[in-house]
Amino acid sequence: MAGAATTSPRLDEAVLEQPLHAADVPWQVVVWNDPVNLMSYVAWVFRRHFGLDAPTAEQRMMQVHTDGRATLADGNREVMERHAEAMHEYGLWATVERAPR
Repeated sequence: MAGAATTSPRLDEAVLEQPLHAADVPWQVVVWNDPVNLMSYVAWVFRRHFGLDAPTAEQRMMQVHTDGRATLADGNREVMERHAEAMHEYGLWATVERAPR
């Protein structure tokens, strides 16, 4: 085909996106408000388990209290599930959610 212009097809950006491996998908542990635990206890759990300093633990506890929930950690799903189980052992209500991308 002499004289015919050849153009390379434009690749759609969606095609170029590689799917994440299951280990790379970000997850988060969310602690929910409950009517049972004292706010001081919740802040103590956050300091003890997550290693937060006192002001950060208090801020997250107040977020749970006022917003009804707070994200305490994000990362690999297995690790987040272990954090959620630990929160249950402390008597707190926690879930694991897929982190927003």
